[in-house]
Amino acid sequence: MKHFLLILALFVLSATNLVLAQTSKAIEDFKPSEVNQPGKAFPQVNSEGRVRAQISAPEAKLVQLDIGGVKYDMVKDEDGVWTGESAPQDEGFHYYQLNIDGASVPDPGTKFFYGAGRWGSGIEIPAHDRDFYAMKEVPHGLVSELNYFSPLTQSFRRCFVYTPPGYETSTDQRYPVLYLQHGSFEDETGWPGQGKANLILDNLIAEKKAVPMIIVMDNGYAYEPHENSDGNSRPVSVFEEVMISEIIPMIDARFRTILDRKHRAIAGLSMGANQTMRIIMNNLGVFSNYGGFSGTSNYPSSSEIDPATFLDGKFDDGKKVNEQIDVFWLGLGTKEPEPFPGSVGAFRKMLEKQGIEYVYYESPETAHEWQTWRRSLHEYAQRLFKKN
Repeated sequence: MKHFLLILALFVLSATNLVLAQTSKAIEDFKPSEVNQPGKAFPQVNSEGRVRAQISAPEAKLVQLDIGGVKYDMVKDEDGVWTGESAPQDEGFHYYQLNIDGASVPDPGTKFFYGAGRWGSGIEIPAHDRDFYAMKEVPHGLVSELNYFSPLTQSFRRCFVYTPPGYETSTDQRYPVLYLQHGSFEDETGWPGQGKANLILDNLIAEKKAVPMIIVMDNGYAYEPHENSDGNSRPVSVFEEVMISEIIPMIDARFRTILDRKHRAIAGLSMGANQTMRIIMNNLGVFSNYGGFSGTSNYPSSSEIDPATFLDGKFDDGKKVNEQIDVFWLGLGTKEPEPFPGSVGAFRKMLEKQGIEYVYYESPETAHEWQTWRRSLHEYAQRLFKKN
């Protein structure tokens, strides 16, 4: 009986400590998030990385802040204004939403970003290394929106194109191109928005750490027209075909690009890493540089890869792969959940077994999120289009 009471007392003490830890008073140095709508005081972030949200909903019964897979109850004051805060969040950008009586809605205080398959709220937790994507007094490139009709999908599509500083004035200069893809449930707005790709390149170019290049950011969701009257048929992805036969010829025709494989690179995050690996390995006459951020084409499997059969044997001849690919780059956050470390780890073992040269980078203390991918682009871009 005494043993049971001791265990019970320890359990109660542990639970009490957990509650106290979760409800510990925040440091009161909250400031409005940098991605708030103009003039909006909330949401706010403090030095611990806690997020404090506020919304007026006098008739609501329950309002919660939903961020990082956790819902935090908010408290209503006498004027019907609800306020609540999260536990400390990792550095970088995060999607979040508010839950009002069971309905998930964007926070009207923030700018909207496309992620998780919807337009919704975003928050920036200031990162200790944010200088590499900060807006600075350096020459800036231009991000253009390019709309085009795709015969393969029978639809209008859109991409964003970054041209480096000096592109408009140096009219006799031609540039290499990086085709850069987003992840699942995101779109072509991800890299110029959440990813800050243009600022990353502006700063690298100003520091002479990266070669001036064009970056093309398109939508990785591309499907052939199909009938779905029976409710069972599934759309067939034709993104690889769209990239090779529509996007690249269009970019080469519209912009001053260097027209050879040595001056083309392709990269992507998560789903985009899977897509771009398949694209480059099926089109080594088009690209010579690859970057995989938090993903590979064996995702989600972490089992041993047979190079004789994987991607139709494209990695079976390691020497040939080394001759064809100038930069083979992989990146991963140290806090990424499975299956990402397992699948990337299995892929790396296969590369090493085949004697294939590659660069591996780990983003410290970040998970499957934009800070990992910002850092990955920053590291990858510095290696591109440089003479060995």
